[in-house]
Amino acid sequence: MTKLEATRQEYADWCTAMGIKSMPDLNAALNEGRGIEFINLCEARQERKYAEIADEILWKSRECKIVMMAGPSSSGKTSSSLRIAQQCRVLGLTPKVIELDNYFVDREFTPKDENGEYDFECLEAMDVKLLNEQLNALLKGEEVELPRFDFVSGRKVFEGKMLKLEQKDILLMEGIHALNPALTYAVDQSKIFRIYISAMSALNISETDHGSSTNKRLLRRIVRDNRCRGHNPEQTILRWPSVRKGEKKNIFPFEENADMMFNSSLLYDLPLLKYYAEPLLYEIKETSPAYPKAKALLDMLDKVVALKPAEIATIPPTSILREFVGGQKL
Repeated sequence: MTKLEATRQEYADWCTAMGIKSMPDLNAALNEGRGIEFINLCEARQERKYAEIADEILWKSRECKIVMMAGPSSSGKTSSSLRIAQQCRVLGLTPKVIELDNYFVDREFTPKDENGEYDFECLEAMDVKLLNEQLNALLKGEEVELPRFDFVSGRKVFEGKMLKLEQKDILLMEGIHALNPALTYAVDQSKIFRIYISAMSALNISETDHGSSTNKRLLRRIVRDNRCRGHNPEQTILRWPSVRKGEKKNIFPFEENADMMFNSSLLYDLPLLKYYAEPLLYEIKETSPAYPKAKALLDMLDKVVALKPAEIATIPPTSILREFVGGQKL
């Protein structure tokens, strides 16, 4: 059994222990008024998982000073990394963050794809030489000046932001290539602790629909893009194949390199997303090229009981799902 399969099975076993083996089971529980109960259970489980990861980081912190996190789109990586950092602080560690987006090569060296567009997602778009030099210097206890990538000029700039790792410091990095050893080709790999974050479904929607982790992530993205980025659901759906292509190339081949995996799915994921996503999907006209996918998503959501506003109000501000529906405070 792969690490991914084991992680998904562990979640399925937990759902079963909660008395939920399928979406019809969850629907029945929600209709009985148990929505708040399941929200509280899910959030408690997630916090426990964050703590388990932090415990492992502490255990290995003498050897592993670098923690790298990756996962596919809309898995809740940002929220998860912040919650893991918080749990590390509880244990006396001091997380320091390096933003990998600041290590792009200058624009004229960025590779282009088959359409002649800049390919910002390929590994060659990253200045891995500089990153490796700075990571090795930090591991030696030296101080380095971190770059900031100026997306307007397309160049790295250095503005005096210095970083040095003290005894209780750990370095956190999150990015699409974080599980790829080629990103840190010159660094002793035993110094790196890797975490894979993804939303792995476990519930069958019906006898013919076995539930898609990909569709769940797409719904998360539709809601977040509409709320935060001004993208309508049609735009998000049409861009999704390109997002998936990047995941298949840059993330999924390296997922088993993770030392630990975190499943960001929650039992009440789809009931919450139905409340927000369904009205957006109904806006897509039949003449749109995005309509077939929108219709498929609506057909899936038709088999899901939505959370009520009073139930949604009880979702804590630290929840992963607040990253998508709003109201997050970390």
